[in-house]
Amino acid sequence: MTQTSAAVPAPLHWKLVIDAVDPHAQADFWAAALHYEVEDNSAFVERLLELGALPGEATVEFHGRAAFRDLIAVRHPDDPYDEERGTGLGRRLLFQRVPETKAGKNRLHLDLHPGDGRRADEVGRLAGLGARVLRHVREPAGEWVVMADPEGNEFCVQ
Repeated sequence: MTQTSAAVPAPLHWKLVIDAVDPHAQADFWAAALHYEVEDNSAFVERLLELGALPGEATVEFHGRAAFRDLIAVRHPDDPYDEERGTGLGRRLLFQRVPETKAGKNRLHLDLHPGDGRRADEVGRLAGLGARVLRHVREPAGEWVVMADPEGNEFCVQ
């Protein structure tokens, strides 16, 4: 029995949403950390403002462009994106404003893989961007460094 392409569902499009007190600062950090691009939604934001569909207080100026006040994303530079909205259609992290700071342990985190022999340099680079080292882990399964981004979200560098 053969499967037709109609019977095989397409993979789901997804993004990882991360709560943040300052989503724009988090976007800058993670764009630099991952070598991603901060999405430019300025044309879409300006169009919504002109139509009266978005109040001015829901926007901020970010890197000299109009941006949503409470949401901003970063995307992989090689992935497709919607040119009209500036929204990525592939690998993305979306930062959304919340009033409270992080409390407790992450239930989900990113693992960064810089490549063999490059962990120490990558940890140094990330620290220079504002991350901090929480601990070095050495277990039978491997070694990695647990770090925290500027708002305290943990991630690992393999």
